[in-house]
Amino acid sequence: MSSILLTGVNGQLGRELQLTLAPLGRVVALTRAQLDLSQPDAIRRIVRAQRPAIIVNPAAYTAVDKAETEPELAHAINAVAPCVLAEEAQKIGALLVHYSTDYVFDGSKTDPYNEDDRPNPQSVYGQSKLAGEDAVRASGCAHVVLRTSWVYGVHGGNFVKTVLRLARERDALRIVADQFGAPTWARRLA
Repeated sequence: MSSILLTGVNGQLGRELQLTLAPLGRVVALTRAQLDLSQPDAIRRIVRAQRPAIIVNPAAYTAVDKAETEPELAHAINAVAPCVLAEEAQKIGALLVHYSTDYVFDGSKTDPYNEDDRPNPQSVYGQSKLAGEDAVRASGCAHVVLRTSWVYGVHGGNFVKTVLRLARERDALRIVADQFGAPTWARRLA
């Protein structure tokens, strides 16, 4: 049975992936405490010790606004970590499944984005995620990059849960009208 290394197991997507990947092989599901993605040497040690057939990386620095004041940490987790995972995947012949975001685009398009659209990130977060994608593609490892947006699920905080909570608490809701996205159920994405 194949071994699957899963990062970010405590996140919305990581929790769902742990369940959906279980029938496919032995899942080594790592929390942030078990694998600090801001530490490249720790990543290398874990991958080399586990030698998985598949590496699944939904983990990310996701605090979009905070990334503007913590660009080094966002870059370490969203760009350097995927690069190291990809380099290690290449060395052991593993497939890397890497999750990214629609923040790699500038948001100016009125139609849905597709994989052939030119990225043009407008934030530190988007820039760090695009750098991670680029590193994965450049590594030469077998890989899949999945761009998603507005992930929601049972676990963790998300837009859907916030709107539902506010609807219970308030008579009227004021919601931004200048943002467009595709709400994505974490379980379906997994």
